[in-house]
Amino acid sequence: MTLALVLLTTAARGGDGVRILVLGDSLTAGYGLAAEAAFPARLEHALRQAGHPAQVVGAGVSGDTTAGGLARLDWSLAVGADAVIVELGANDGLRGLDPEATYANLDAIVGRLRERGIPVLLTGMLAPPNLGREYGAEFAAVFPRVARKHGVPLYPFFLDGVAAVPDLNLADGIHPNARGVDVVVGRILPYVKDLIRPLSDPAAGR
Repeated sequence: MTLALVLLTTAARGGDGVRILVLGDSLTAGYGLAAEAAFPARLEHALRQAGHPAQVVGAGVSGDTTAGGLARLDWSLAVGADAVIVELGANDGLRGLDPEATYANLDAIVGRLRERGIPVLLTGMLAPPNLGREYGAEFAAVFPRVARKHGVPLYPFFLDGVAAVPDLNLADGIHPNARGVDVVVGRILPYVKDLIRPLSDPAAGR
């Protein structure tokens, strides 16, 4: 399914509530999963179960890098977004790209969102261990640097509790299966609630 169709299909669900755009890669696009088992659908379900009638719009592209996310940012925002979760960087790490380039791309993405007054939740990522300790440390440091610069919340590691757990991943050992997605959703949910609380309850942001 193309990104355009994903965005239009998700937006067409309609309904009231805060609209959250998930700008990401295959980890949020639901690689290998049915649409209803992918991160956006499961996060929306969890939020609604918790009393937050949010719409979660998936803007994930499998294989996308931070550069790709930056290139399609404005187009992705065309559907409208009250808040954005930025989940990018996994493919930068897999390809061993320069962490400074990853930083520059995320810096631009988050900066442009903040210029528009859109609340952002940035999610962190770790590089594969085979790339070495030095590269891994430089890569991991990118995400807190961006979060600090722009004053946005950081969910430290998107795959926390799922990475390297065979029962929670597809056969490739990289992408979460349906159970793994639910673990990710459960762990990130408090951060998402905090992100949208001022939008759902303006008094909470004072």
